[in-house]
Amino acid sequence: MDTGFSWQQLAKVLQRFPSASCYWVAFSGGVDSHALLHASTALRNERALPQVSAVHINHALHPEANDWERHCAQVCQALCVPFSARRVHAHPRSGESPEAVARQARYQALSAVIAEGDLLLTAHHRDDQAETLLLQLVRGAGPSGLAAMPACTPFGKGWLGRPLLDVSRAMLEQYGYAQRLRWISDSSNADTRYDRNFIRHQVLPALKARWPSVNRTLSRVAANQQDAACLLEDIAAADCMAIAGSVPRTLSRAGLTALAPERQRNVLRYWLRSLDLPMAGRVHIEAILLDAVRGSEEATPCVEWRGAAIRRYRNGIYAMRPRPAASGLQRPLAWDVKTPLELSHGRLDATMVRGAGLSAESFERGSVEIRFRGGGERCRPAGSRHTRTLKKLFQQQGVPPWERGRVPLIYIDGDLAAVAGLWVCEPFAAREGEVGWLLSWQCAD
Repeated sequence: MDTGFSWQQLAKVLQRFPSASCYWVAFSGGVDSHALLHASTALRNERALPQVSAVHINHALHPEANDWERHCAQVCQALCVPFSARRVHAHPRSGESPEAVARQARYQALSAVIAEGDLLLTAHHRDDQAETLLLQLVRGAGPSGLAAMPACTPFGKGWLGRPLLDVSRAMLEQYGYAQRLRWISDSSNADTRYDRNFIRHQVLPALKARWPSVNRTLSRVAANQQDAACLLEDIAAADCMAIAGSVPRTLSRAGLTALAPERQRNVLRYWLRSLDLPMAGRVHIEAILLDAVRGSEEATPCVEWRGAAIRRYRNGIYAMRPRPAASGLQRPLAWDVKTPLELSHGRLDATMVRGAGLSAESFERGSVEIRFRGGGERCRPAGSRHTRTLKKLFQQQGVPPWERGRVPLIYIDGDLAAVAGLWVCEPFAAREGEVGWLLSWQCAD
């Protein structure tokens, strides 16, 4: 049975969080965050917290947004709490979720405020947790999504804590009335066109009428899913290490094939998260397994979704962001070797050395151009007795096909002199004791 909310209850929860030199309260001005801020200042006054500050995010979406910011500043002044406001651009583009855009903008701004070791406190409560779980459920989320919101997690340079997840909205309102707090009521919270509001005002009341303790039950479900998600994460981490490909950031096709299907899906999701790529839906995960993992050896599969692409080359499974068209591939580019060349898809640098690299004398006596593959190019790498096509050399080096046309080729007086970062062609290599330029090609992600 709920016994009410108090600063003493908040103190017990915060003892389980990492200690911090500064506790930031995300203060919207609503009853939830006002109750959290008020209880936090009580803890500060009891010397249980070293410093409490408040940060307000102005989304500039509501006609009263500036009035809300002023209200929050006045509340903080009365509580002797340092106040910071941040304005964000949260206008969604066509096809974007307004809630998702606002949330992303808000958390980016909050992350910028948090210094190393600080702890950001948000007023998410038990009802929010229930709403989040139901939202994730109807979106088809797995255990990680159904775990809803963790109580404490790394955030920016510090931590993000949600100390009210065991507190109901009603308890926070009772606290607000008892403490005579004045808070903002946002009329948009009643607009059931938004998914969360629909669940809050239409779905959960119906569930509570049948099962009065449903919010508490859903909170337990989220906790159980957090345990399951942690176990799956541990298994995926071990699998990812065991089936790492020979090229950094890749997976072994043979290693993936040896895993059971559910572990294949689990490790793919973990791998994509570790590479900071957008998560694939189940349809795309199955396409990866069908085309890239189990597809024929001769195929060159590519599975794409917004912000990510999966390809296979030999025994390696590669993940990347979709490759934009590289600028300057159709025409030669003049290049001064002393100046780094910035391209849309990478950077070409040269370092002066002795006895290695591209002969400095070659640069001085000829005109230098950067070109890209057109087909049929040939090179005899320094130290080799044979001239080969670049296609053959790229194959021997294990350069994936989608990267070959993006590697700069250095021409001197119309002759191929070097392939950036890979080979110097005879007779352009610096000899022992000669000054040379060592070429470095850094491809953009």
